[in-house]
Amino acid sequence: MSTLRVTVEELTVHEHPNADALELAQVGLYRAVVAKGAYRSGDFALYIPEQAVLPAALIEELGLTGRLAGGDHNRVKAVRLRGELSQGLVCRPRALDGVDLARAAKDGTDFAEALGVVKWSPPVPTTMDGDVEAAADLLPWVDVENLQRYPGIFEPGEPVVLTEKLHGTACLTTYLVADDRVLVSSKGFGSRGLALKEDERNLYWRAVRGHGVPEVAARLAGRLGATRVGIFAEVYGAGVQDLGYGARSGDADTPPGYAVFDVSAEVDGQVRWLDPAEVLEDGELPLVPRLYTGPYEPERVLELASGRETVSGKGLHLREGVVVRPVTERYSPVVGGRAIAKAVSPAYLTRKGGTEYE
Repeated sequence: MSTLRVTVEELTVHEHPNADALELAQVGLYRAVVAKGAYRSGDFALYIPEQAVLPAALIEELGLTGRLAGGDHNRVKAVRLRGELSQGLVCRPRALDGVDLARAAKDGTDFAEALGVVKWSPPVPTTMDGDVEAAADLLPWVDVENLQRYPGIFEPGEPVVLTEKLHGTACLTTYLVADDRVLVSSKGFGSRGLALKEDERNLYWRAVRGHGVPEVAARLAGRLGATRVGIFAEVYGAGVQDLGYGARSGDADTPPGYAVFDVSAEVDGQVRWLDPAEVLEDGELPLVPRLYTGPYEPERVLELASGRETVSGKGLHLREGVVVRPVTERYSPVVGGRAIAKAVSPAYLTRKGGTEYE
C-alpha cells in the first residue's frame, strides 16, 4: 500500500463525456469527478487520495455524509460516476482558507494531520495474525507509490520491467547467515519492525516452510556472499483474498500459493535490491509473472494493468495491476526512494465484495 499524503495540486480540468453537470479534475494521471464549473485548469485544490479515512466534521463539510466507503462511510474509494472512474477527492475545505495554495503545492505540504485524515488499515484475519517479537534485523519492504499519482518516476523510453501485481498478502522473509535464523513477517508487522513467531497455523509460516524458502535463502546468501538475504513474496489462494488464482490457501499437505516479487541482500554492509529472475536459479521458487520488458511508455503500462490474471494460466479472474521498475535499479528523487511504482486496474478498484487484508 502506498503512503498517505494529502497535498495541494494544480488541476487540469476535462469535460465529462456522460454528464452535463460534472467534469473531471486531473491530478497526475488520476481523474476525480467534480461539479461542473467548480474548478478551471490551472487552479489549485486539495487532493485526498484513495484509502484515506476522513473525520466526521470534514465529511459533513464536503457534503459526503453516507456517500463514502466502509462500515462507517468514511473511507475514500475509487468509484464510477456516470461511467467515468473517479479516484480520490478534489476539494477546498475551510481549513485551507488563507493558505497560499500555489506555495503549498510547490512545497509539497502535507495537510493530512491538520485535517485529521488518516490511512485506512485493513483488518487482519486470524490466519495472518499471531504472536510477534521485535526483529531489528528484519529486511523491510517499501511502500510502492501509484504511478498515476507520480507519473514522473520513470523517464520516457527508460528500460523497465513490468510484473503482474498479485492480490494476496505480502510475506517478508529474512535469512540471517550468522546464526542460521529465519525471520518471517507480514507487510503490516514488518513496517513496525516485528516478526511473527513460528506457528504451523500461520499463513506466512506455512508458505515459507511449504516452499522451502529458508533453504533457498541460505543458498542465495552463499552465492552472493551476503550476511542477510530478504525474500519478498505474495502469498495467495482461496480464502486469502477475494481473488484466489485457482490456488488453495494451504493445508497439511499443500502450502498456499507463493510468488516472489523482490529480493534484497546485505553484502559488505550495504543492502542492495536484486531482480529475483536474475539471482534465483530456475525452479528454486515461484516468481510473479513478467509481462513486459522494454522502453517505458505510460500508455503501455496502463494497458497492461488491466485484463485477466496470468498466474493460473487460465485467466480465471481480473488482474489487480502491474508493478513497474527500471531494468537497472536506481533512486528516484520524485518519491525519495526506490524507483518502483504500481498501476492498478480500474476493474479491480471498483469490483464488488473485494478484500484488502495485509
